[in-house]
Amino acid sequence: MEWKNYYLDAIFVPLGLLLTFTYHAWLWYKVKTQPLATFIGVTATVRRHWISAMLQDIDKKNILVVQTLRNMIMGSILMATTSILLCAGLAAVLSSTYSIKKPLTNAVYGAHGEFTAALKFITILTIFIFSFFFHSLSIRFMNLGGLLISAPLQPLSVLTEQHLVDILEKGCVLNTIGNRLFYSALPLVLWICGPLLVFLCFVVMLFVLYNLDFVCNKRINGKMNE
Repeated sequence: MEWKNYYLDAIFVPLGLLLTFTYHAWLWYKVKTQPLATFIGVTATVRRHWISAMLQDIDKKNILVVQTLRNMIMGSILMATTSILLCAGLAAVLSSTYSIKKPLTNAVYGAHGEFTAALKFITILTIFIFSFFFHSLSIRFMNLGGLLISAPLQPLSVLTEQHLVDILEKGCVLNTIGNRLFYSALPLVLWICGPLLVFLCFVVMLFVLYNLDFVCNKRINGKMNE
């Protein structure tokens, strides 16, 4: 293997992954230190208050609780199904002998060959498998929360309001991790067409995620002034 055939893949793809990892590490730090500055922290806070409000009048709001949790579970099921279908498709491509495994030599930059094509597909396949795994765990915790939230709470019982909050919080966190893994795999799909597109897609994706993850500073300052 000559370095000149692989330097684009060795530079742009790890750099894009590093940018994504750094952004999510910074996002995790912001969620822990300034939760109200991120939509994840705001949603977690609202969810805790929602659980408390539902438990105070669960006899009248049980249908609302079940419908809300069902919608959350359906979202996780959709993402898990999509991930495993993509895994099956990629596995079929890897096991086939068709020329689809070979990149279009005249249309892409970066490394070519059987080893490089297999590395690309295996990397994408691995990320989609982990996305399916985290979504499956999220469904498990959501189902458990839907079962326990209708159970009577007693002062001396193991089942408490904080226990329910922790269960649903784990389900939502696992769902978020599964979604972010799925989002990270999408730019890598473009690796089939060359590493430069992967890096550009990672940059665009981080810009979009930043605008979706963080609350506008003007909103925060306006609330503080009030």
